[in-house]
Amino acid sequence: MPPIRDKFTIHSKAVVCQDVELKGDITIGAGTIVHPKATIFAIAGPIVIGSGCIIEESAIIVNRRKEVMRIGDDNLFEIGCRVESPTIGNCNTVCTRARVHHTLRMSSYCVIGAGVLVVPTEDEMLDEYTVIYGPAAERRIWSGRGKVQEMDLRRKHAEYLREMLPKFNRLRRGDDT
Repeated sequence: MPPIRDKFTIHSKAVVCQDVELKGDITIGAGTIVHPKATIFAIAGPIVIGSGCIIEESAIIVNRRKEVMRIGDDNLFEIGCRVESPTIGNCNTVCTRARVHHTLRMSSYCVIGAGVLVVPTEDEMLDEYTVIYGPAAERRIWSGRGKVQEMDLRRKHAEYLREMLPKFNRLRRGDDT
């Protein structure tokens, strides 16, 4: 297997801390925030992260497939989560220490609860507004009530991070810098 060539395309409006581990072909969209100690590995295929995403400390995003891993806009990856899903829509939340296997594709407005392990035996696409929770990875459909408030809160969170992270961390710019 040939060595992985690093190619980072980081939008000028993105906030990516210097001590983030990036490996492979990675594109990070406008307004996306990547906390220190996060890991993004494009092992087999490239990763394209949309705008307005928040990737917190110790979050791990890995693409082990040859196809492009597409992550939509306004997604939140909380502390210590691990995501290998090849497709992620918009406005999803992967909670603290949750793990999402590469056989699961997420549409929009889905929530993977704290500490949940999601490992479908065959490829599966989550319906919009699906919530997976609890140790048995139970599922239900969210009514969508409160999504406007959730997005407002997420925007305020991002605004705060855009202001505070550069004060205490060095930032990384595009292409190997």
